[in-house]
Amino acid sequence: MNKNDLIASVADDIDITKADAARAVDSILKIITKSLTKNGEVRLVGFGTFSVVKRKASEGRNPRTGEAIKIPASKQPKFKAGKALKDAVN
Repeated sequence: MNKNDLIASVADDIDITKADAARAVDSILKIITKSLTKNGEVRLVGFGTFSVVKRKASEGRNPRTGEAIKIPASKQPKFKAGKALKDAVN
């Protein structure tokens, strides 16, 4: 499922226009992104938790040359599925 499929499903499920569903989906994604940008987390009980994890700087290797390279520290978004979502999938 891609974003357009999600918008169409939301529109059909709650009987609204695709334009309204698109605004709702875009708003949810924007709010989650904004919260993660501020190092917050978004908990959706039963679905899962979006959070930010910090990766330490490390050393890697260039696969072509074998030369050692430094990989800088960074922040990565993370999603941990909730129990209800895990149970639904299994």
